[in-house]
Amino acid sequence: MRPSVRPPVVLAGGTGSGHWRNAGQCDDDQVPTLNDLARRAQIVAPDAEWLHALVSDWELLADLSFADLVLWAPLPAEQAWIALAQVRPTTGPTAFPDDVVGSVRADGEQPLLDAALIEGRICREGDPDWRRGVPVRHETIPVCRSGRVVAVIERSTNLDSARTPSRMDLAFLRAADDLAQMIAAGLFPCPASSPTLVRSPRVTDGMVRLGRSGKVGYASPNALSAYRRLGLTADLAGRELGPLTARLCASSTPRDDSLMLAASGRAHLETEIEANGSVVQIRAIPLVVAGVPAGALILLRDVSELRHSERELTTKDATIREIHHRVKNNLQTVAALLRLQARRMRVPEAAAALEEAVRRVGSIALVHETLSAATGEVVDFDDIVRQIALMAGELSAPEAKITPVLVGRFGMLSASVATPLALVLTELLHNAVQHGLAVPGGSAAGTLELTADRQHNRIAVTVADNGSGFPPGFDLETATSLGLQIVRTLVVGDLGGTLVISPRAGGGTSVQLDLPLPNADQVPPQTAAGPVQVTDRQATGTVEAQRSGQEADPVQVIGPDPDQALAPTRAPRRFSARRSSSLSPPQTPES
Repeated sequence: MRPSVRPPVVLAGGTGSGHWRNAGQCDDDQVPTLNDLARRAQIVAPDAEWLHALVSDWELLADLSFADLVLWAPLPAEQAWIALAQVRPTTGPTAFPDDVVGSVRADGEQPLLDAALIEGRICREGDPDWRRGVPVRHETIPVCRSGRVVAVIERSTNLDSARTPSRMDLAFLRAADDLAQMIAAGLFPCPASSPTLVRSPRVTDGMVRLGRSGKVGYASPNALSAYRRLGLTADLAGRELGPLTARLCASSTPRDDSLMLAASGRAHLETEIEANGSVVQIRAIPLVVAGVPAGALILLRDVSELRHSERELTTKDATIREIHHRVKNNLQTVAALLRLQARRMRVPEAAAALEEAVRRVGSIALVHETLSAATGEVVDFDDIVRQIALMAGELSAPEAKITPVLVGRFGMLSASVATPLALVLTELLHNAVQHGLAVPGGSAAGTLELTADRQHNRIAVTVADNGSGFPPGFDLETATSLGLQIVRTLVVGDLGGTLVISPRAGGGTSVQLDLPLPNADQVPPQTAAGPVQVTDRQATGTVEAQRSGQEADPVQVIGPDPDQALAPTRAPRRFSARRSSSLSPPQTPES
């Protein structure tokens, strides 16, 4: 009885074992890759690509052979062989419990390798090898490309659990021999035979062997079960698989031409069959032995549950995006109603308060608009920041000279962080334009900078301007500004961060935010970009982005505060999530 099926182990770098010596490591002191070892063996680039294609698909040969495969390349200068890659079977016991990739074997230790290289033919050993206490039968298969032997595969079968072969074992071994002859003839791997699906069918998922006429000579139990789910009621043996599959998949929808080609085994193809509420992956590998077509291998895998889960996820994703789209529409409707009401107000203070509410609702709508176009609950916050900066620039007159500067990148943020942070930046940028950079009796003028520094688990944001700063005697603790209340509550309460407001050297105000990132957002920071200058859209009608070649500081942002300027005091005030007093908002001033 064969052991239980194990996941395949494909290796392209490792240490030697037994009496083999280690081949050394690559230049950066890491485990050598196939490319590293191929360079040592002086294998040219086209041949190395051929070996890569072989290694990407040779678990098929290992499973059909019930054997380990080791890819060897000669080292003429050292009169030795080097192991380039290794794969263990999922259908039988391994002959090499230790990794052999990167090991070097001296010439003469395995005559079959030399014979396969010189003679260009498959070489089989008569008696098993008992050197490791387990009987192992060795064979060598030359890997040919363009009529040349570029490497040799050693096929080693563990005979410790040998038993009388079943019909399935014989069908597998026969298919393995045909594949081995194709490798020796330079016909496998075929460029079109490489797996194209994310998870292509394997031998253990289901295999059908077709004869030259396209009729089924053997079908494994798993393959027969897959066709049963498609609606087959009879046996597969002796049936022409192409027409049979076409009848099972008959429907009112147009038929894919690749279906008949794949099911008949006439071309290297991968496709999916859907019938009777089930979905089956199918991969066809035509076999050519001694230049004559020898039928085909058809690998099958039932993916009904996988496709059903994918469709459910697609439906849920579409539903979530539709919800975000409708929330965005509703918020825009609310903003429009507030804007209409503001126009009817005769009291300037009341109209200004409604306009500020419109901007706050608009910043939240921006996040939902981005989420409605995203495939998950994460957004590219840099796009949102650019739109917020443009909104802030629109507050100034067309002749204003305000140049919002965005430095660095926020990267991808989850909706739970993006929504409150967008509102915070809106408040800070608008406050800076309306109050910090405002000129009595004239339009706002000056420079507004937003800098972001994203680390692994935190993000630091700084909003700075070169305006007039806070008025004398301003006390941050007792300030009743609604905008300041919103910023403080969101930063400290919702985001769990800290808020520091201080005077800027040379005049102006600096607001620093230090925010922790949730686990879902804790990814390596993206490469910082150079500063991006966003000019007033009303003045120029365009957004000018100027990126410098120097490495920039983390993110710079521009943000308004609606009711009062966040003017700095001489000593910076720090609000922390550990201070419960900062979470209790002061009384809102009446409009």
